[in-house]
Amino acid sequence: MGFEVCFKEMPIIKSSFPLTARELLAKTNFPKKDQVVACRVNNAQRPLSWVVDMDSSIDFITTDSIEGIEVYTRTLMFMLTSAASRICGIRLRLAQSMNYSYYYENPDGPITEEQCKAIAAEMRRMVSAGTPFIREEVSIDKARAIMESQGYGDKEALLRWLGTDPVVLYRCEGIYDTFASAIADTAAIVPTFDLHLYKGGIFLSGPTLTHPARTFEFKTSAKTLKLFQSYSKWLEDLDLRTMDKIHELVAQGRARDLLMVCEALHTKVLGEVCNNIESRPDVRLLCLAGPSSSGKTTSSRRLRVQLLTSGIRSVTIELDNYFVDRDKTPLDADGKLDFEALEALDTDLINEHLIALIEGKQIEVPKFDFITGKRTKGYNLRIAPNEILVIEGIHGLNEKVTEQVPQERKYGIFICPLTGTNIDMHNRIGTTDTRLFRRMVRDYRTRGHSPEATLLRWPSVVRGSHRHIFPYQEKADTLFNTALAYELPVIKGYAVPLLKSVPEKSEAFGEAQRLLSILDAVPIIPSDDVPNTSIFREFIGGSCFE
Repeated sequence: MGFEVCFKEMPIIKSSFPLTARELLAKTNFPKKDQVVACRVNNAQRPLSWVVDMDSSIDFITTDSIEGIEVYTRTLMFMLTSAASRICGIRLRLAQSMNYSYYYENPDGPITEEQCKAIAAEMRRMVSAGTPFIREEVSIDKARAIMESQGYGDKEALLRWLGTDPVVLYRCEGIYDTFASAIADTAAIVPTFDLHLYKGGIFLSGPTLTHPARTFEFKTSAKTLKLFQSYSKWLEDLDLRTMDKIHELVAQGRARDLLMVCEALHTKVLGEVCNNIESRPDVRLLCLAGPSSSGKTTSSRRLRVQLLTSGIRSVTIELDNYFVDRDKTPLDADGKLDFEALEALDTDLINEHLIALIEGKQIEVPKFDFITGKRTKGYNLRIAPNEILVIEGIHGLNEKVTEQVPQERKYGIFICPLTGTNIDMHNRIGTTDTRLFRRMVRDYRTRGHSPEATLLRWPSVVRGSHRHIFPYQEKADTLFNTALAYELPVIKGYAVPLLKSVPEKSEAFGEAQRLLSILDAVPIIPSDDVPNTSIFREFIGGSCFE
């Protein structure tokens, strides 16, 4: 039977017999063949081994996209856990990510240098041999039995809660695993990676969106790792490390308890930050920074209230109101407006206003209209000698924003949903995706942006965060993890209809489907019990600080 395959911006191929997507790729003049890691067949993400036997449209997924980097990373993760299981008998568990690397632990004890070298050697062998990753569809009872036999109890439990039948599994030399989306069909596609032994665990590093052809320089941070370990222990103590446990809580009618304990943790951390600030009486400026959709605005307002409990008054200025007019906004490498660049802010005016306020003078704080893209008349402000000034924005820790204020008079806080509950022991919900869900819902609600527009804009936001924001994380006196174990179950009710509204012909459709596949693993919790003081209300609405 004959069929036609339509490629984006390439000639239609006619065929009279089934071909794999890889064979079809070979027949095209696609300009980035060496960057292809998977494909979308009729808008569904598939490995290149997918057999095409009907009229279809195909888009190839490359490593210069978020979607492509996600495929690459998932594949490396499967290689790592498979190799560790087969070569060393180690059942690795993904603990967290840091500096674009992923940290794995062995629940049964520390990993040795010899084991790390053996695992790395096996992964290199897999790349050289082009070890295949076989996609299989099996019944749910068989999938659960396989996961249980491999010691993946959390995966077996999650499959039980989801009830999907059949289940898609990937097999690598006798080891099976589940993933929310496709992986590469052979190890030969993902040759770029590094393993680093660190404190009894392994860091896996691969390419990033900003460096798709090489691994990002591996760096460790004792401050960041301490925060990760502290939060991971908190999740483990409450038995909340994986999504099957959230399903169980919801089924038991204990979702409200989950919300309250997560909010109580935020209150506790903000109280500790307040105590640190109180111990430094010379501080007059608090600098709150973090990437887009971290919860900076609400964090600054909650911190103001927390400081008041110690008799410390404060006033907050949002750096977003100091954006230059849209026609003066710099452009990124793709020729699009780069709101993440420092040059998108009027840093001269910011410094002028900060010094004036600290000296007791009155200023007029501007107001930026996100609809018109213009700075407009704002409000007059003067702070008292005993008041603290708070600035919040993505560049709050960049020295150029506050360069005229002496260092001893500043206190820096980096705010970001740095880590949270994993889907299972091998599949995490990344910081970037958490922020994307938040931003999409908020932008639709407050800025009139369609979900499609947010998704198309997001790669530029991510690149900007890597360049302009995360490098300043280590300058902070305090790191505040704004992740909430309950937030994806709550945001699911808002995000699913938005993601499903993205047109099939849109360039953002594949990314929308990837995000929907993540939410498939998440239960639903109504937003009714989310308190109006929550950081999360900044995104879904109903905040008492709005």
